[in-house]
Amino acid sequence: MFETLGILFYEFFKIGLFAIGGGLATIPFLKNLADARPWFDASMLSDMIAISESTPGPIGVNMATYSGFMAGRQFGLWGGISGAFVATIGLVTPSVIIIYFVSKAYRKFKENPLVNNAFYAVRPAVCGMIAAVVVSIVASAVLKDGYVVKELYRYINIKPAVLFLILLAIMNIPKLKKLHPVVFILFAGVCGALFSM
Repeated sequence: MFETLGILFYEFFKIGLFAIGGGLATIPFLKNLADARPWFDASMLSDMIAISESTPGPIGVNMATYSGFMAGRQFGLWGGISGAFVATIGLVTPSVIIIYFVSKAYRKFKENPLVNNAFYAVRPAVCGMIAAVVVSIVASAVLKDGYVVKELYRYINIKPAVLFLILLAIMNIPKLKKLHPVVFILFAGVCGALFSM
């Protein structure tokens, strides 16, 4: 168990160190972690995102907590709780250390063009990483077995695809945009239950 906890801390420390851009930026790293470790698989990633979005707190921390619990649960309930705690601490430790030093040097480098240019370049890179994972999650949620082929319509799960399009449209209506994400998640859950997706 202690070996698993050590690996958890190490893996989530790396994720926390390199996931620049907030909680959603952890998703590509979690996808790689799913491929490298037996704790959860890539198909569970959409469930992890849904649970993390629908629970209070930052999505990155929620996903670390959920992942740590999944990794530690092989050792029972306390193993799961320990795993959740260690993964969460691993994820936030780099941020605490970095923010401490950034706050010390902020005034000195605030107007430095090299620093501004570096951040300017990092933003689209983070967006690209998130977009790549979004495409793979959409493919796994909407397409049967995740296949993308010439005759795409034969492989589309119609009900989830329609729900996806409805939510995409609804979330772009200005008055409804202000609703909390939980409302949309609950709506999707109710649709799934009613229509047995």
